[in-house]
Amino acid sequence: MPNPIPRRRDAAVTREAIVSSARKAFARSGYDGTGLGEIAAGAGVTVMLVNRYFVSKEQLFAEVIAEALANPRALTQGNLSAATLGRTLATALVSITEAGSTPLDGFLIMLHSASSKRATAIGREHVEKGHQATMAAALQGAHREERAALVMALVSGFQVMRQMLELSALAKADPQVLIDLLTPLFQQLVDG
Repeated sequence: MPNPIPRRRDAAVTREAIVSSARKAFARSGYDGTGLGEIAAGAGVTVMLVNRYFVSKEQLFAEVIAEALANPRALTQGNLSAATLGRTLATALVSITEAGSTPLDGFLIMLHSASSKRATAIGREHVEKGHQATMAAALQGAHREERAALVMALVSGFQVMRQMLELSALAKADPQVLIDLLTPLFQQLVDG
């Protein structure tokens, strides 16, 4: 019986498979709850190959976080340039947390990795350089960094309470009521 034809190697495809597997695993189990063996199995490769591409679990986690936070759903250029930024942020937040929607991977990864000091350091760096910096750049006046961080805290807290804990008052609320209640909170942070 002849030897099977070897499969053509494609570094970009392999790398993407590893990142995709890691993103799913970190979103499900967090940094500490995910092993390289699980990531490798999900990508159809060996742990040795994962290490060849990423050197360490930390480096892989950093790449996954960077990718997960690269395309924000609420902090788009269109939203940030809206005349009514507070209402726009409130509307986007209520929309992405609606009943039955899957929490965003970046949020889940950060939430499930919060007990790891190394993972939180990596996450903090990416949030500060990414979402927080983007939000701060859209603001005018004093304390822009602090106000942007408070917007991030309000978003995260709302996501936890509405999507993860499914507090009845939030999960079952009329979306327009939530938008109307959130708008002045966001607008106060926008206006400073």
